[in-house]
Amino acid sequence: MSNAGEFRIGIDVGGTNTDAVVIDTEGAVVSSVKVATTVEPIDGIRESLNKVLEGIDKQLVAKAMLGTTHPTNAIIQRKDLDTVGVLRLAAPSSLGVRSGAAWPEDIRNMVIGASEIIEGGNEYSGEEIAPLDEEAVRRFAATATAKGCHAIAVSAAFSPASSEHELRTLDILHQELGDGFPVSLSHQVGSLGLLDRENATILNAALLSVAASVVNGFEDALASHDLAIDAYLTQNDGTLLTAMEAGRFPVLTLGSGPTNSMRGACALAGVNDAIVIDVGGTSADAGILVDGFPRESTAAVEVGGVRTNFRMPDLVSIGLGGGTIVRDSRAGNGASLAVGPDSVGYAVATEAICVGGTTLTLSDVSLAAGRLDGFGDPGLVADLDLTLVSDALLWVDDQVSVMSDRMKSTRAELPLLAVGGGAHLIAERVPGVSEVLRPEGYSVANAYGAGIAEASGTVDRVYSYDVSSRTECLDDARDLARNAAVRAGADPDQIRITTITEVPMTYVPGGGCRVMVKAVGPLA
Repeated sequence: MSNAGEFRIGIDVGGTNTDAVVIDTEGAVVSSVKVATTVEPIDGIRESLNKVLEGIDKQLVAKAMLGTTHPTNAIIQRKDLDTVGVLRLAAPSSLGVRSGAAWPEDIRNMVIGASEIIEGGNEYSGEEIAPLDEEAVRRFAATATAKGCHAIAVSAAFSPASSEHELRTLDILHQELGDGFPVSLSHQVGSLGLLDRENATILNAALLSVAASVVNGFEDALASHDLAIDAYLTQNDGTLLTAMEAGRFPVLTLGSGPTNSMRGACALAGVNDAIVIDVGGTSADAGILVDGFPRESTAAVEVGGVRTNFRMPDLVSIGLGGGTIVRDSRAGNGASLAVGPDSVGYAVATEAICVGGTTLTLSDVSLAAGRLDGFGDPGLVADLDLTLVSDALLWVDDQVSVMSDRMKSTRAELPLLAVGGGAHLIAERVPGVSEVLRPEGYSVANAYGAGIAEASGTVDRVYSYDVSSRTECLDDARDLARNAAVRAGADPDQIRITTITEVPMTYVPGGGCRVMVKAVGPLA
């Protein structure tokens, strides 16, 4: 029997299902459930928690981890976003491009309440572009509140290299507006590029009320079971934020769902390098694992039409899932079969033909072909046209093959890990992969990935190799990343450096080099 304080709860909210697992110290799944995602996702979290804890000694539970789509949905649906004052410290170097200039008009008008570019910011070397205009900061505080802004986003040129002006601006804003007024600083959110980092910071500020609702709802759900335990949210690089930190930096949780699935697949299958395809009820996400972590995208990431530059996994996503609608439009006009991209989503449990509904879905096709079991009545799909079934699965197989090829960076064959509730759609053999693996517990890999996640710390800054030696600079970056991981909750004695990336800045003087380091470790 496990000792007290050794169980973890992992919960992941998807578009179709909310999954939950209880995991012991050996990584074994003690309990798991899948419930339909509700209109209000917090209700699905409560229901999944109620069910997964049935028969569990709650005194054994020490930590709970949540991966959620709340912030992503808020941006995509333009719902519950706060009005933000945007203050850029970069004049006179960036007056030509206003804040939010490339945003879709609807979300720009909804989110950006006041905007100003004032003198301040630094060069990559730390040298000031201009002294910070402190009086302009004070005037902006009054302007932002007069225009109904509930938070302020501050972005300075090269602030990841020198954050002095952003921190001084924070002090002034709190003097003017009170210590409790929400302020997001760009050096804590994004990397070097000013405009994309500013976008991420604005989104972060706009999501603060959504984040508070999620964190409070999650902690209330735990409290309803008398669980006074550490609560965490998963972020988009596969690691954890404390609930308090997630409340401050909700933008870092965007894209955590696919990442949870990839990390869960890696642990369940016992492999570190593989292609992972997570098939849900609405969509399929393909990514690739490198040394046990998702490969990060090198391209700028758009969220709801807004370009950002924070860490996101390199993913290919398409409308392919168990609830994807199949339309047979071939009769009479010779048109081809139409598959998706629309889906019945979490209503697949009532709308699919195999459960007595009236909508033909890929779950019906999979059941008729013998790929799916344990869901629906095979008798209800026995009369499906065999050609229709064959053509629909041929389309699925082609899409899976294309997604796998797009993820590969070499000609070498890798295993493919099929996870998620819709993983039955993936064939036993896929061209270009060494084997298809469905690890035990694959249907709840996303919740499992949340439950086993570790804490991390990252540093992304510019060093001058002409001022200090390369070895001294890299050692400093490693120390900063380790310290950040400790602040995130990692055990100081078990932290490991997982990535070190150097990008020489040959186009600027001074031997500048951008250094990115990531440190990861199990929770203390």
